[in-house]
Amino acid sequence: MPRTTLRQLNGFDDTPAKLAGSTLVLIDYQNTYTTGVMELDGWQDALDAGARLLARARQEGAKVVHVVNDGGEGTPYDIRAEIGSIHPGVAPLDGEPVVVKKAPNAFVGTDLDQHVDAAGNTDLVLAGFMTHMCVAFTAQGAFLRGNRPTVVADACATRALPVAGTELDARQVHLSALATIADLYGVVVPSQKEIS
Repeated sequence: MPRTTLRQLNGFDDTPAKLAGSTLVLIDYQNTYTTGVMELDGWQDALDAGARLLARARQEGAKVVHVVNDGGEGTPYDIRAEIGSIHPGVAPLDGEPVVVKKAPNAFVGTDLDQHVDAAGNTDLVLAGFMTHMCVAFTAQGAFLRGNRPTVVADACATRALPVAGTELDARQVHLSALATIADLYGVVVPSQKEIS
């Protein structure tokens, strides 16, 4: 029996966003996820995919917003230190806003909503770190405020996690998060090739 998503039951459109008519939101591509205790499985491939997506968005004239998590001084998310900085592979250009957040949902306590609304795009394209945390919760936040997020799977990465006496490998965590998003909050595409 074929599986039905909540999106299908609600009659939501599952057509991926068109990049030129969307706002690209790059989430937490910070150095902390490339080394040490927070290093993600597959971060380099995901970062490379994010860089290709960013280059294409710039070429097509899409609005680009960068998001960073600020955990405060001395943490792995200290945006004043190299560890918390955006990786140079996806660094912002002059004029591309950087939204600083403290919660997994990048809309909470930030001006991300203002940047999105000013661009005039209902559709958002999301990519970044970590799939199960800030990408998933920002997709939920976008959906709840009336936006239509499309998440680019290969431009996201996460890490293995313990749960209920077992450990899920990073791929399981990644796919589970994407399944949660695709069930209700947004469209999930394997790569930016599926976005026209």
